[in-house]
Amino acid sequence: MELIRGLHNLRPDHRGCVVTIGNFDGIHLGHQAVITQLHERAQALAVPSLIMFFEPQPAEYFRPQAMPARLMRLREKLLTLREQPIDRVLCVRFDDRVAALDAEVFIEQILRRGLDARYVVVGDDFRFGHKRRGDLDMLVRAGRQHGFDVAAMPTFRIDGERVSSTRIRAALAAGDLTTAAKLLGRPYRMCGRVAHGDKIGRQIGVPTANIALHRRHAAIQGIFAVKTSGLSAKPLAGVASIGTRPTVGGVKPLLEVHLFDFDGEIYGRHIAVDFLHKLRDERRFDSVEEMRAQIMDDIERARDYFVVRG
Repeated sequence: MELIRGLHNLRPDHRGCVVTIGNFDGIHLGHQAVITQLHERAQALAVPSLIMFFEPQPAEYFRPQAMPARLMRLREKLLTLREQPIDRVLCVRFDDRVAALDAEVFIEQILRRGLDARYVVVGDDFRFGHKRRGDLDMLVRAGRQHGFDVAAMPTFRIDGERVSSTRIRAALAAGDLTTAAKLLGRPYRMCGRVAHGDKIGRQIGVPTANIALHRRHAAIQGIFAVKTSGLSAKPLAGVASIGTRPTVGGVKPLLEVHLFDFDGEIYGRHIAVDFLHKLRDERRFDSVEEMRAQIMDDIERARDYFVVRG
């Protein structure tokens, strides 16, 4: 998969492709259905497939303080897209200049001159251009005029409800990891590099891998049974905490993972954490000793979960 960072990095050999545009936060089953359709059309037309999205997301640009938590950081999105049948990803910086593009200019400069799109797949509620004036009907008319086909991806449903990033966020907030995994097509995952922490976990006999979240809000909080990839040939079971650690005066959200039956030097390693089962919410304890007792109970409950799960 080729990553193209910015419209200024488009080259003549990037012209001629099939395109889809969206946020793709989570790369859930609805997104995967779009990608599958794009891949099939790319093969039929013998041209590359391309996903286009913006950083930051347009809604984040206009209302940064009102945005819900992302399901994925940019790096996590790119890592997941590499597992999909996609040839190219175009990541466009959303700034004042892009926000001011009229819908017609967006079509002419990006879809026609920049990409020479042969086929465009979008959601049925897709809006684009300055003040969101462009819509599916405008795109269809432009396609008829300029010679590219436009397809509106019908709503993808599971259990009679639309699969969406919003629905997944709600499931994660409720601790319903089973529903979240069902909509994503895989367990919910967070990735990051292991960094040095304050060593409190090691001091109380429960060493943890500390991972900075690098995001304004986390979509998930609490204590979880997890499996971690990136440290051995097989995923390692453990228990993870996402929160601010109020008992020890923490402020910034942090992901901490205690791995069962593992002892190794892992600072600087990039790992992926799959959240499988919520054990409890984070809470403040009256003492470190009380916190340690609860952590030991969390570990036993997580071990029991993996024994039952097999």
